[in-house]
Formats: sequence, C-alpha cells, structure tokens
Amino acid sequence: MEQQPTVEQRPEQTYVAVRRSVRMDAFGVIADRLPEIFGWLASHDTTPAGPPFFRFHTVDMQGESEVEAGVPVDSPPAPEGDIVIGTLPAGRYARLTHAGHPDRLFGAITRLREWAAEQGLEWDLITDRDGVEHWGCRVESYLTDPRVEPDMNKWETELAFRLADQ
Repeated sequence: MEQQPTVEQRPEQTYVAVRRSVRMDAFGVIADRLPEIFGWLASHDTTPAGPPFFRFHTVDMQGESEVEAGVPVDSPPAPEGDIVIGTLPAGRYARLTHAGHPDRLFGAITRLREWAAEQGLEWDLITDRDGVEHWGCRVESYLTDPRVEPDMNKWETELAFRLADQ
C-alpha cells in the first residue's frame, strides 16, 4: 500500500553515513551498518534529526550500486574511520510512502517513477551508456523503528527522489 505521490521542496540536510559499493542481492552488507551508526552517534552524544535512510548515488541492478546507510543530524561530530559526513541537497523531491515489507519496495519505486513520467517531471539523474543510474539524490527513509515494530510487513518507508532543476 502506498499513499498518493507528491512533490515537495526540501531543505539541505546534514547526515552521517557509511558508504559502500554493494550488489542489490547482498544489500544486507550496507543495511546491517545502521545499528553501528546509531551507536557511534550515541557515543558522541549526538541525537538523530530524523529516520535512518539509504542514499543511492548509483543504481546498477546488474552490478554494484554506490549506497550510503545514513542518519540525519543537526550538528555532526568529526568523522572517524569509515563514518563520513554528507549533505542531502535542497531541492524539489517527488515522494511516496510505502507501507509494507521493504522487499516490496520495487513496486513502489516503479509507481513513483511512472507517476512522475505522467506528470512530466524529470529526475536529477544521468543514465550512462551501460544503464547505470547516477542520481543527484535518491533516498529511502525508514520511518518505522524496528525496536517498536519488529514485523517488517507493518513498516513504512518513504521514497524521496530529487527532481531536475526547472
């Protein structure tokens, strides 16, 4: 189940993250880093400023994608090890909230992309000759805390893809 897609203006958002090149069929390699990031933030007395997310810098369904597991913050501590500081860019985003298991996100992504095409919207996206998508900003935010709701079928995930400047 999804809500109706919308377009919204978003401000710039600082975050801390771990970046990794990962195959989609091995996504757990990056997803499993989120608890470590939360622990690192707690050890630096830093409170998250929003839900955890995955930022897709590239999407390659046949190969490896460049992905960050991140957590928004208002004021990040100095990076350490493979923890990096990043910024989600301000701009117009098409967004859609998906209710259900994250394994079913592909359908929601398809719906968001089809809706945007129907609206005549263009993505902040370059697709190279090999079909690899290079996104200005494509984010999946996990709105449900798994400590509160362990049933993944009841989770809510927000898709927010940056639109091209017009």
